[in-house]
Amino acid sequence: MENDVLAGIVEAILFVAGEPMPIDDLAHALNLTAIEMTALIDELRAQCECSHRGLRINRHGNTVQISVKPQYAPYVERVLQPAQKQSLSQAALETLSIIAYRQPVTKAEIEMIRGVKCDYSVQSLTNKGLIGTVGRREAVGRPILYGTTEMFLQHFGIESMEDLPRLNLDSLAAIMTEGDE
Repeated sequence: MENDVLAGIVEAILFVAGEPMPIDDLAHALNLTAIEMTALIDELRAQCECSHRGLRINRHGNTVQISVKPQYAPYVERVLQPAQKQSLSQAALETLSIIAYRQPVTKAEIEMIRGVKCDYSVQSLTNKGLIGTVGRREAVGRPILYGTTEMFLQHFGIESMEDLPRLNLDSLAAIMTEGDE
């Protein structure tokens, strides 16, 4: 693959992850060596710095993350004020929704529903205190079961899980059926 394509892929991954990612993990996922990945990241950083793009690539030791350039932060704050206590990426919100409605649930069950890996989202949600381990499933390998925490309730301003909006599965099925036509 060409470097421009690889750089675009790395940029997309960093944007969606929202959290610092180990360079070795990125290299492994793209079948590159750590040296090749470091060079690619340096090239991407240079591209972001040379243009008037709103994002920059930050390296922290052996991790890399995408963020807003400091000179554009005041404009972002104007639009997004008041800022939420904790911002969550789309992937984290999807993962959190699955956990909230299906708890207790394993990572494998979350991944089956979402169709993608959820390691970073689960780790991020755990670090933010929105989810936690609630036990282990009595199955081969005894996978960890995840559920929401008190902080989840506080974050979303609800008193109990009964306050979550009810899922209308008939409407969801109808929407999904329309997409197949």
